[in-house]
This record gives sequence, structure tokens and C-alpha cells, in this order.
Amino acid sequence: MIRGSCLCGSIRYEIRGPLGPASHCHCSMCRKAHGAAFGTYARVRQGDFVLLSGADDIASYPSSPGIARTFCRKCGSTLQFIRESRPHAFALALGTLDDDPGMRPSMHIHVESKAPWFDIDDRLPQHVGHP
Repeated sequence: MIRGSCLCGSIRYEIRGPLGPASHCHCSMCRKAHGAAFGTYARVRQGDFVLLSGADDIASYPSSPGIARTFCRKCGSTLQFIRESRPHAFALALGTLDDDPGMRPSMHIHVESKAPWFDIDDRLPQHVGHP
């Protein structure tokens, strides 16, 4: 089990299953949603995600056709990247984890949109889009 929460602590959750692969996304929407050089996400099966508190504080923004991004309406913490076409899983913003997930990101994606002021200097594979 892995625990997580938003910045203000209103939204609390548990993940009761394995995380899928994690990646650092450099697309302009993830950068803006996180207010950082990139957003780091991992896939979570819907059935493994248990919301413990804060359901009324989760807001959603349709960032692209078929894509919703959720966040805490109190503190603004980015939570999920949800594809309409994948109803059984979503991408979770790993910055909201309270526990060590026991895995590390394996790649950088959408590096064609990376912030010009940020240099990727690790050895992870870099992909122009999403592999």
C-alpha cells in the first residue's frame, strides 16, 4: 500500500496495488499544471485507488479532448491525468505521494516541449512524444 495526499491534506488516498511505469512528462500542459520543468506520473489501476477523504475537493479540468486533469480545489495540487479512452486506469502525479513507491521513473517523454531553461542531465531515455 502507498499513501498520498494533496498539499493541504484535504484529499488523502491509498494505492492498493502496483504502480505502472513512471515517466517525467515535459509537455507544456504538464509543465504548466505542475508549475515545474516537468510532471512525473505513473499509471494506477482504478480499482487499486482508494480515496480516503476529500472527494468534494477534487475538481476536474478538461485540458484536451478526451483528457481530464484533476486537482484539489483548495490548494491546487495536481492529482490525476485521466484519458476517457482508458476508464480502468489513470496517471497519478507522483509528487502527491507520501510514501516511497519503491520504483523510479524510467524515461522522459515529450522532450520536444521541454522548458528551454532546463537541461536533462540524467541517463534516462528521452522520447520526442509518448512511446
